[in-house]
Amino acid sequence: MSRRRRSTKEISDAASPAAGGTDPRRRVPRTDTLLAGPAAQAALAAHREAVVRAEVRGIQQAVRAGELAPERAEEALAGRLAELDTTSMHPVLNATGVVVHTNLGRAPLSEAAVAALQRAAGYVDVELDLESGRRSGKRGAATVAALLAACPAAEDAVVVNNGAAGLLLSCAALAGGGEAAISRGELIEIGAGFRLPELIESAHVALHEIGATNRTHPADYAAAAARPEARAILKVHPSNYRVEGFTAGVDLPELRRIADDHDLALIADVGSGLLTPDPAIPDEPDVDTALRQGADVVIASGDKLLGGPQAGVLLGRAEAIVRLRRHPLYRALRMDKLRFAALEATVAGSRVPVADYLHADAEELRGRAEALAAAVGGEVVVHDGRVGGGGAPGVPLPGWAVRLTGSPEELAAALRAGEPAVLARLHEGAVLVDPRCVPAERDAELAAAVRAARESLTPEFRESPCTGPDTDPDTDKEA
Repeated sequence: MSRRRRSTKEISDAASPAAGGTDPRRRVPRTDTLLAGPAAQAALAAHREAVVRAEVRGIQQAVRAGELAPERAEEALAGRLAELDTTSMHPVLNATGVVVHTNLGRAPLSEAAVAALQRAAGYVDVELDLESGRRSGKRGAATVAALLAACPAAEDAVVVNNGAAGLLLSCAALAGGGEAAISRGELIEIGAGFRLPELIESAHVALHEIGATNRTHPADYAAAAARPEARAILKVHPSNYRVEGFTAGVDLPELRRIADDHDLALIADVGSGLLTPDPAIPDEPDVDTALRQGADVVIASGDKLLGGPQAGVLLGRAEAIVRLRRHPLYRALRMDKLRFAALEATVAGSRVPVADYLHADAEELRGRAEALAAAVGGEVVVHDGRVGGGGAPGVPLPGWAVRLTGSPEELAAALRAGEPAVLARLHEGAVLVDPRCVPAERDAELAAAVRAARESLTPEFRESPCTGPDTDPDTDKEA
Protein backbone atom coordinates (compact mmCIF):
# COMPACT_ATOMS: atom_id res chain seq x y z
CA MET A 1 0.00 0.00 0.00
CA SER A 2 1.41 3.39 -0.95
CA ARG A 3 1.84 5.90 1.86
CA ARG A 4 -0.02 9.18 1.44
CA ARG A 5 1.95 12.28 2.40
CA ARG A 6 0.08 14.04 5.20
CA SER A 7 -0.86 17.67 4.88
CA THR A 8 0.65 20.36 7.08
CA LYS A 9 -2.66 20.66 8.94
CA GLU A 10 -2.76 16.94 9.65
CA ILE A 11 0.77 17.05 11.06
CA SER A 12 -0.13 20.04 13.21
CA ASP A 13 -3.32 18.38 14.45
CA ALA A 14 -1.45 15.17 15.29
CA ALA A 15 1.17 17.12 17.20
CA SER A 16 -1.27 19.28 19.16
CA PRO A 17 -1.65 18.80 22.91
CA ALA A 18 -5.21 17.59 22.34
CA ALA A 19 -3.88 14.84 20.15
CA GLY A 20 -1.25 14.01 22.70
CA GLY A 21 1.61 14.58 20.25
CA THR A 22 4.54 16.90 19.69
CA ASP A 23 5.11 18.62 16.36
CA PRO A 24 8.10 16.74 14.83
CA ARG A 25 9.08 19.86 12.91
CA ARG A 26 10.18 21.37 16.20
CA ARG A 27 12.68 18.55 16.54
CA VAL A 28 14.35 18.87 13.13
CA PRO A 29 18.04 18.02 13.69
CA ARG A 30 20.40 20.95 13.40
CA THR A 31 22.63 21.13 10.34
CA ASP A 32 25.82 21.26 12.38
CA THR A 33 24.69 18.25 14.43
CA LEU A 34 24.12 16.13 11.33
CA LEU A 35 27.37 17.29 9.73
CA ALA A 36 29.27 16.32 12.87
CA GLY A 37 28.07 12.70 12.67
CA PRO A 38 30.46 9.93 11.55
CA ALA A 39 28.66 9.31 8.25
CA ALA A 40 28.80 12.97 7.26
CA GLN A 41 32.43 13.31 8.32
CA ALA A 42 33.38 10.31 6.18
CA ALA A 43 31.45 11.72 3.23
CA LEU A 44 33.13 15.12 3.59
CA ALA A 45 36.48 13.42 3.06
CA ALA A 46 35.38 12.27 -0.39
CA HIS A 47 32.88 14.90 -1.56
CA ARG A 48 32.50 18.65 -1.63
CA GLU A 49 30.78 20.13 1.39
CA ALA A 50 27.98 21.52 -0.80
CA VAL A 51 27.11 17.98 -1.93
CA VAL A 52 26.90 16.68 1.62
CA ARG A 53 24.93 19.69 2.80
CA ALA A 54 22.39 19.08 0.04
CA GLU A 55 21.79 15.58 1.42
CA VAL A 56 21.46 17.03 4.93
CA ARG A 57 18.82 19.48 3.71
CA GLY A 58 16.95 16.63 2.07
CA ILE A 59 16.81 14.74 5.38
CA GLN A 60 15.70 17.85 7.26
CA GLN A 61 12.94 18.47 4.74
CA ALA A 62 11.73 14.90 5.17
CA VAL A 63 11.51 15.47 8.93
CA ARG A 64 9.63 18.75 8.45
CA ALA A 65 7.17 17.01 6.13
CA GLY A 66 6.51 14.32 8.71
CA GLU A 67 7.92 11.64 6.41
CA LEU A 68 10.81 10.78 8.71
CA ALA A 69 10.98 10.55 12.48
CA PRO A 70 13.58 12.98 13.88
CA GLU A 71 15.37 10.23 15.80
CA ARG A 72 15.96 8.37 12.53
CA ALA A 73 17.45 11.35 10.72
CA GLU A 74 21.11 10.44 11.23
CA GLU A 75 20.51 6.84 10.18
CA ALA A 76 18.66 7.97 7.03
CA LEU A 77 21.42 10.46 6.24
CA ALA A 78 24.04 7.71 6.53
CA GLY A 79 22.08 5.65 4.01
CA ARG A 80 21.86 8.48 1.54
CA LEU A 81 25.50 9.41 1.90
CA ALA A 82 26.55 5.78 1.34
CA GLU A 83 24.97 5.97 -2.11
CA LEU A 84 26.89 9.08 -3.14
CA ASP A 85 29.44 8.70 -5.91
CA THR A 86 31.74 11.14 -7.64
CA THR A 87 30.40 10.11 -11.04
CA SER A 88 26.90 9.30 -12.25
CA MET A 89 28.15 6.89 -14.91
CA HIS A 90 27.37 3.24 -14.19
CA PRO A 91 29.47 0.41 -15.65
CA VAL A 92 27.48 -1.93 -17.89
CA LEU A 93 28.16 -5.37 -19.35
CA ASN A 94 27.27 -5.15 -23.04
CA ALA A 95 25.40 -8.39 -23.83
CA THR A 96 23.66 -7.06 -26.95
CA GLY A 97 26.16 -8.28 -29.55
CA VAL A 98 26.53 -4.69 -30.86
CA VAL A 99 30.23 -3.85 -30.87
CA VAL A 100 30.18 -0.05 -31.19
CA HIS A 101 27.19 0.73 -28.98
CA THR A 102 26.42 4.45 -29.01
CA ASN A 103 24.19 4.34 -25.92
CA LEU A 104 27.01 2.65 -24.00
CA GLY A 105 29.70 5.15 -25.01
CA ARG A 106 30.71 3.49 -28.29
CA ALA A 107 34.20 1.94 -28.13
CA PRO A 108 35.47 0.49 -24.85
CA LEU A 109 39.06 1.60 -24.38
CA SER A 110 42.03 -0.75 -24.41
CA GLU A 111 44.13 -1.37 -21.32
CA ALA A 112 46.89 0.70 -22.90
CA ALA A 113 44.50 3.62 -23.48
CA VAL A 114 43.20 3.47 -19.90
CA ALA A 115 46.77 3.49 -18.59
CA ALA A 116 47.57 6.45 -20.84
CA LEU A 117 44.56 8.35 -19.47
CA GLN A 118 45.75 7.80 -15.92
CA ARG A 119 49.28 8.90 -16.83
CA ALA A 120 48.00 12.07 -18.48
CA ALA A 121 45.59 12.95 -15.67
CA GLY A 122 48.18 14.96 -13.77
CA TYR A 123 50.71 17.51 -14.93
CA VAL A 124 52.31 16.35 -18.21
CA ASP A 125 54.50 17.94 -20.88
CA VAL A 126 51.63 18.42 -23.32
CA GLU A 127 53.02 21.78 -24.50
CA LEU A 128 56.39 21.92 -22.75
CA ASP A 129 59.94 21.22 -23.89
CA LEU A 130 61.42 19.60 -20.80
CA GLU A 131 64.98 20.17 -22.00
CA SER A 132 64.68 23.94 -22.47
CA GLY A 133 61.82 24.53 -20.05
CA ARG A 134 60.00 26.56 -22.69
CA ARG A 135 56.60 26.19 -24.29
CA SER A 136 56.65 23.88 -27.28
CA GLY A 137 54.42 23.33 -30.27
CA LYS A 138 54.32 19.58 -29.83
CA ARG A 139 50.73 19.32 -28.60
CA GLY A 140 49.38 16.09 -30.09
CA ALA A 141 52.56 15.49 -32.11
CA ALA A 142 53.06 11.96 -30.77
CA THR A 143 49.45 11.09 -31.58
CA VAL A 144 49.87 12.41 -35.12
CA ALA A 145 53.09 10.40 -35.50
CA ALA A 146 51.29 7.22 -34.38
CA LEU A 147 48.50 7.85 -36.90
CA LEU A 148 50.95 8.44 -39.75
CA ALA A 149 52.81 5.24 -38.88
CA ALA A 150 49.53 3.32 -38.99
CA CYS A 151 48.35 4.95 -42.23
CA PRO A 152 51.30 5.17 -44.67
CA ALA A 153 49.36 6.99 -47.40
CA ALA A 154 48.87 10.07 -45.20
CA GLU A 155 51.38 12.94 -45.33
CA ASP A 156 50.05 14.68 -42.23
CA ALA A 157 47.20 14.52 -39.73
CA VAL A 158 45.23 16.66 -37.34
CA VAL A 159 42.85 15.58 -34.59
CA VAL A 160 39.75 17.37 -33.29
CA ASN A 161 37.14 16.49 -30.71
CA ASN A 162 34.76 14.37 -32.84
CA GLY A 163 33.87 13.37 -36.38
CA ALA A 164 31.35 16.16 -36.85
CA ALA A 165 34.00 18.67 -35.81
CA GLY A 166 36.33 17.16 -38.39
CA LEU A 167 33.78 17.66 -41.15
CA LEU A 168 33.05 21.20 -39.98
CA LEU A 169 36.73 22.15 -39.93
CA SER A 170 37.45 20.57 -43.31
CA CYS A 171 34.59 22.38 -45.02
CA ALA A 172 35.37 25.69 -43.34
CA ALA A 173 39.07 25.58 -44.23
CA LEU A 174 38.80 24.16 -47.74
CA ALA A 175 35.45 25.48 -48.99
CA GLY A 176 34.53 28.41 -46.72
CA GLY A 177 32.77 31.22 -48.55
CA GLY A 178 32.09 29.01 -51.55
CA GLU A 179 30.29 25.86 -52.60
CA ALA A 180 30.86 22.17 -51.92
CA ALA A 181 29.29 19.72 -54.33
CA ILE A 182 27.58 16.72 -52.72
CA SER A 183 25.37 13.94 -54.02
CA ARG A 184 21.76 13.99 -52.83
CA GLY A 185 22.22 10.38 -51.80
CA GLU A 186 24.78 11.50 -49.20
CA LEU A 187 22.75 14.16 -47.37
CA ILE A 188 22.82 12.14 -44.17
CA GLU A 189 20.97 12.42 -40.89
CA ILE A 190 22.70 10.65 -38.00
CA GLY A 191 21.57 10.08 -34.40
CA ALA A 192 19.22 12.41 -32.47
CA GLY A 193 18.09 14.20 -35.65
CA PHE A 194 21.55 15.62 -36.39
CA ARG A 195 21.85 16.43 -40.09
CA LEU A 196 25.16 16.90 -41.85
CA PRO A 197 23.91 19.56 -44.30
CA GLU A 198 23.02 21.88 -41.42
CA LEU A 199 26.45 21.38 -39.89
CA ILE A 200 28.27 22.07 -43.16
CA GLU A 201 26.25 25.18 -43.95
CA SER A 202 27.09 26.58 -40.50
CA ALA A 203 30.69 26.85 -41.76
CA HIS A 204 29.57 29.41 -44.40
CA VAL A 205 29.69 26.74 -47.07
CA ALA A 206 26.87 26.48 -49.61
CA LEU A 207 26.02 22.88 -50.43
CA HIS A 208 25.39 22.35 -54.13
CA GLU A 209 23.25 19.24 -54.30
CA ILE A 210 23.68 17.10 -57.38
CA GLY A 211 22.24 13.92 -58.86
CA ALA A 212 19.35 11.97 -57.39
CA THR A 213 18.93 10.02 -54.18
CA ASN A 214 19.84 6.76 -55.89
CA ARG A 215 21.94 7.81 -58.89
CA THR A 216 24.69 10.42 -59.33
CA HIS A 217 27.01 10.53 -62.35
CA PRO A 218 30.42 12.06 -63.17
CA ALA A 219 28.74 14.65 -65.36
CA ASP A 220 26.81 15.91 -62.32
CA TYR A 221 30.05 16.52 -60.43
CA ALA A 222 31.73 18.06 -63.46
CA ALA A 223 28.90 20.55 -63.94
CA ALA A 224 29.02 21.49 -60.24
CA ALA A 225 32.81 21.83 -60.32
CA ALA A 226 32.62 24.26 -63.22
CA ARG A 227 30.52 26.74 -61.23
CA PRO A 228 32.48 29.88 -60.23
CA GLU A 229 31.55 29.43 -56.54
CA ALA A 230 32.85 25.83 -56.39
CA ARG A 231 35.59 25.20 -53.83
CA ALA A 232 35.39 21.49 -52.99
CA ILE A 233 33.85 18.15 -53.74
CA LEU A 234 32.50 16.32 -50.70
CA LYS A 235 32.16 12.53 -50.66
CA VAL A 236 30.33 11.18 -47.59
CA HIS A 237 30.01 7.48 -46.87
CA PRO A 238 26.39 6.64 -45.92
CA SER A 239 27.54 4.52 -43.01
CA ASN A 240 24.19 4.12 -41.26
CA TYR A 241 22.11 2.97 -44.23
CA ARG A 242 22.35 1.27 -47.62
CA VAL A 243 20.85 2.19 -50.98
CA GLU A 244 20.33 -0.85 -53.18
CA GLY A 245 18.77 -1.59 -56.54
CA PHE A 246 18.89 0.89 -59.41
CA THR A 247 21.85 2.92 -58.15
CA ALA A 248 24.94 4.67 -59.45
CA GLY A 249 27.73 6.61 -57.78
CA VAL A 250 31.13 8.07 -58.55
CA ASP A 251 34.26 6.71 -56.93
CA LEU A 252 37.16 8.73 -55.55
CA PRO A 253 39.62 8.26 -58.46
CA GLU A 254 37.09 9.79 -60.87
CA LEU A 255 36.30 12.57 -58.40
CA ARG A 256 40.03 13.28 -58.12
CA ARG A 257 40.23 13.79 -61.88
CA ILE A 258 37.27 16.19 -61.82
CA ALA A 259 38.68 18.08 -58.83
CA ASP A 260 42.06 18.48 -60.55
CA ASP A 261 40.41 19.75 -63.72
CA HIS A 262 38.84 22.60 -61.72
CA ASP A 263 41.43 23.09 -58.95
CA LEU A 264 39.07 21.94 -56.17
CA ALA A 265 39.69 20.20 -52.88
CA LEU A 266 38.40 16.64 -52.47
CA ILE A 267 37.10 15.82 -48.98
CA ALA A 268 36.11 12.25 -48.06
CA ASP A 269 34.23 11.41 -44.85
CA VAL A 270 34.54 7.64 -44.34
CA GLY A 271 32.84 7.77 -40.97
CA SER A 272 33.55 4.73 -38.87
CA GLY A 273 37.30 4.94 -38.43
CA LEU A 274 39.02 2.10 -40.27
CA LEU A 275 42.58 3.15 -41.03
CA THR A 276 43.22 0.20 -43.36
CA PRO A 277 40.95 -2.44 -44.96
CA ASP A 278 39.37 -5.09 -42.74
CA PRO A 279 38.35 -8.42 -44.35
CA ALA A 280 35.52 -8.88 -41.81
CA ILE A 281 33.72 -5.86 -43.32
CA PRO A 282 35.06 -5.63 -46.88
CA ASP A 283 32.61 -2.94 -48.04
CA GLU A 284 33.47 -0.51 -45.25
CA PRO A 285 35.75 2.28 -46.59
CA ASP A 286 39.09 2.94 -44.92
CA VAL A 287 41.31 5.98 -44.65
CA ASP A 288 44.41 4.58 -46.34
CA THR A 289 42.53 3.47 -49.46
CA ALA A 290 40.66 6.78 -49.71
CA LEU A 291 43.95 8.68 -49.60
CA ARG A 292 45.55 6.45 -52.24
CA GLN A 293 42.51 7.07 -54.42
CA GLY A 294 43.09 10.81 -54.33
CA ALA A 295 41.30 12.45 -51.39
CA ASP A 296 42.97 15.58 -50.03
CA VAL A 297 41.52 15.03 -46.57
CA VAL A 298 39.86 11.94 -45.11
CA ILE A 299 37.72 12.19 -41.97
CA ALA A 300 37.11 9.31 -39.55
CA SER A 301 35.83 8.84 -35.99
CA GLY A 302 38.25 7.74 -33.28
CA ASP A 303 35.61 6.13 -31.08
CA LYS A 304 34.13 3.72 -33.61
CA LEU A 305 36.08 1.04 -35.48
CA LEU A 306 39.37 2.64 -34.54
CA GLY A 307 38.43 1.64 -31.01
CA GLY A 308 39.66 4.73 -29.17
CA PRO A 309 38.26 7.82 -27.45
CA GLN A 310 35.86 10.23 -29.10
CA ALA A 311 37.82 12.10 -31.74
CA GLY A 312 37.69 13.38 -35.27
CA VAL A 313 40.74 12.03 -37.07
CA LEU A 314 41.75 13.86 -40.26
CA LEU A 315 44.55 12.52 -42.43
CA GLY A 316 45.63 13.74 -45.82
CA ARG A 317 47.95 15.77 -47.98
CA ALA A 318 50.33 18.02 -46.09
CA GLU A 319 49.13 21.23 -47.76
CA ALA A 320 45.49 20.55 -46.93
CA ILE A 321 46.21 19.57 -43.32
CA VAL A 322 48.23 22.76 -42.80
CA ARG A 323 45.22 24.79 -43.94
CA LEU A 324 43.06 22.97 -41.41
CA ARG A 325 45.53 23.49 -38.58
CA ARG A 326 45.82 27.22 -39.34
CA HIS A 327 42.06 27.83 -39.47
CA PRO A 328 40.62 29.72 -36.46
CA LEU A 329 38.08 26.95 -35.82
CA TYR A 330 40.86 24.48 -35.03
CA ARG A 331 41.52 26.14 -31.69
CA ALA A 332 37.87 25.75 -30.69
CA LEU A 333 37.69 22.13 -31.85
CA ARG A 334 41.03 20.76 -30.71
CA MET A 335 41.49 17.79 -28.38
CA ASP A 336 42.46 17.81 -24.72
CA LYS A 337 45.51 16.03 -23.28
CA LEU A 338 43.51 13.03 -22.01
CA ARG A 339 42.10 12.07 -25.38
CA PHE A 340 45.38 12.73 -27.14
CA ALA A 341 47.00 10.25 -24.77
CA ALA A 342 44.26 7.66 -25.14
CA LEU A 343 44.20 7.93 -28.94
CA GLU A 344 47.97 7.60 -29.21
CA ALA A 345 47.88 4.46 -27.03
CA THR A 346 44.99 3.04 -29.04
CA VAL A 347 46.77 3.45 -32.37
CA ALA A 348 50.21 2.38 -31.13
CA GLY A 349 48.99 -0.45 -28.88
CA SER A 350 48.49 -4.06 -29.89
CA ARG A 351 45.10 -5.07 -28.43
CA VAL A 352 41.91 -3.08 -28.91
CA PRO A 353 38.59 -4.47 -27.59
CA VAL A 354 36.61 -3.35 -30.65
CA ALA A 355 38.90 -5.37 -32.93
CA ASP A 356 38.69 -8.39 -30.62
CA TYR A 357 34.89 -8.28 -30.55
CA LEU A 358 34.62 -7.65 -34.28
CA HIS A 359 36.78 -10.67 -35.07
CA ALA A 360 35.53 -12.96 -32.29
CA ASP A 361 35.56 -16.63 -33.30
CA ALA A 362 32.01 -17.97 -33.70
CA GLU A 363 32.85 -21.37 -32.25
CA GLU A 364 34.47 -19.80 -29.22
CA LEU A 365 31.36 -17.68 -28.75
CA ARG A 366 29.26 -20.83 -28.98
CA GLY A 367 31.30 -22.49 -26.24
CA ARG A 368 30.93 -19.46 -23.99
CA ALA A 369 27.17 -19.30 -24.66
CA GLU A 370 26.82 -23.02 -23.83
CA ALA A 371 28.67 -22.52 -20.55
CA LEU A 372 26.43 -19.57 -19.72
CA ALA A 373 23.27 -21.56 -20.52
CA ALA A 374 24.48 -24.41 -18.32
CA ALA A 375 24.93 -21.93 -15.47
CA VAL A 376 21.70 -19.95 -15.80
CA GLY A 377 19.31 -22.00 -17.96
CA GLY A 378 17.92 -21.04 -21.34
CA GLU A 379 18.73 -22.17 -24.85
CA VAL A 380 21.78 -21.50 -27.00
CA VAL A 381 20.72 -19.99 -30.33
CA VAL A 382 22.39 -18.59 -33.41
CA HIS A 383 22.70 -14.84 -33.03
CA ASP A 384 24.46 -12.47 -35.43
CA GLY A 385 26.19 -9.52 -33.84
CA ARG A 386 26.42 -6.08 -35.44
CA VAL A 387 29.16 -3.49 -35.85
CA GLY A 388 26.93 -0.65 -34.63
CA GLY A 389 27.77 3.05 -34.40
CA GLY A 390 26.75 3.61 -38.00
CA GLY A 391 29.39 1.19 -39.29
CA ALA A 392 28.81 -1.61 -41.83
CA PRO A 393 25.00 -1.45 -41.69
CA GLY A 394 23.35 -4.83 -42.16
CA VAL A 395 26.61 -6.80 -42.07
CA PRO A 396 26.19 -9.85 -39.78
CA LEU A 397 28.88 -10.96 -37.34
CA PRO A 398 28.26 -14.70 -36.87
CA GLY A 399 27.83 -15.70 -33.25
CA TRP A 400 25.63 -17.23 -30.55
CA ALA A 401 23.54 -16.12 -27.60
CA VAL A 402 21.53 -17.54 -24.71
CA ARG A 403 17.77 -17.16 -25.17
CA LEU A 404 15.70 -16.63 -22.03
CA THR A 405 11.90 -16.40 -22.14
CA GLY A 406 9.12 -16.27 -19.59
CA SER A 407 8.74 -12.59 -18.74
CA PRO A 408 11.31 -10.78 -20.88
CA GLU A 409 10.42 -7.19 -19.98
CA GLU A 410 10.73 -7.90 -16.25
CA LEU A 411 13.93 -9.90 -16.69
CA ALA A 412 15.49 -7.19 -18.88
CA ALA A 413 14.66 -4.57 -16.25
CA ALA A 414 16.14 -6.74 -13.49
CA LEU A 415 19.33 -7.20 -15.52
CA ARG A 416 19.70 -3.46 -16.00
CA ALA A 417 19.11 -2.84 -12.30
CA GLY A 418 21.67 -5.41 -11.16
CA GLU A 419 25.26 -5.06 -10.06
CA PRO A 420 26.87 -5.16 -12.50
CA ALA A 421 24.20 -3.81 -14.82
CA VAL A 422 23.68 -5.99 -17.89
CA LEU A 423 22.24 -4.70 -21.16
CA ALA A 424 20.86 -7.61 -23.19
CA ARG A 425 18.58 -7.68 -26.23
CA LEU A 426 14.80 -8.02 -26.34
CA HIS A 427 13.52 -9.81 -29.41
CA GLU A 428 10.23 -11.58 -30.13
CA GLY A 429 9.27 -12.37 -26.56
CA ALA A 430 12.71 -13.32 -25.29
CA VAL A 431 15.87 -11.88 -23.77
CA LEU A 432 19.02 -12.67 -25.73
CA VAL A 433 22.30 -12.60 -23.81
CA ASP A 434 25.20 -12.41 -26.28
CA PRO A 435 28.75 -12.86 -24.91
CA ARG A 436 30.53 -11.26 -27.91
CA CYS A 437 31.23 -7.89 -26.23
CA VAL A 438 31.70 -9.23 -22.71
CA PRO A 439 35.36 -9.88 -21.81
CA ALA A 440 35.79 -13.63 -21.41
CA GLU A 441 37.27 -13.17 -17.94
CA ARG A 442 33.93 -11.69 -16.85
CA ASP A 443 31.79 -14.65 -17.94
CA ALA A 444 31.32 -15.84 -14.35
CA GLU A 445 30.28 -12.33 -13.35
CA LEU A 446 27.78 -12.25 -16.22
CA ALA A 447 26.33 -15.61 -15.18
CA ALA A 448 25.97 -14.46 -11.58
CA ALA A 449 24.21 -11.27 -12.72
CA VAL A 450 21.74 -13.27 -14.84
CA ARG A 451 21.03 -15.68 -11.96
CA ALA A 452 20.51 -12.79 -9.54
CA ALA A 453 18.16 -11.05 -11.96
CA ARG A 454 16.05 -14.17 -12.43
CA GLU A 455 15.95 -14.88 -8.72
CA SER A 456 14.76 -11.33 -8.05
CA LEU A 457 11.60 -11.95 -10.05
CA THR A 458 8.40 -13.27 -8.55
CA PRO A 459 7.99 -17.07 -8.93
CA GLU A 460 5.65 -16.88 -11.92
CA PHE A 461 8.29 -14.88 -13.82
CA ARG A 462 11.23 -17.12 -13.05
CA GLU A 463 10.33 -19.95 -15.40
CA SER A 464 12.09 -19.69 -18.73
CA PRO A 465 10.60 -22.09 -21.27
CA CYS A 466 12.40 -21.98 -24.62
CA THR A 467 10.44 -21.93 -27.85
CA GLY A 468 13.17 -22.45 -30.41
CA PRO A 469 16.04 -20.60 -32.06
CA ASP A 470 15.83 -16.92 -32.95
CA THR A 471 18.10 -15.73 -35.73
CA ASP A 472 16.56 -12.45 -36.94
CA PRO A 473 18.33 -9.48 -35.31
CA ASP A 474 16.60 -6.74 -37.29
CA THR A 475 13.37 -6.22 -35.30
CA ASP A 476 14.55 -5.76 -31.77
CA LYS A 477 15.15 -3.26 -29.04
CA GLU A 478 17.71 -3.11 -26.30
CA ALA A 479 16.75 -4.92 -23.13
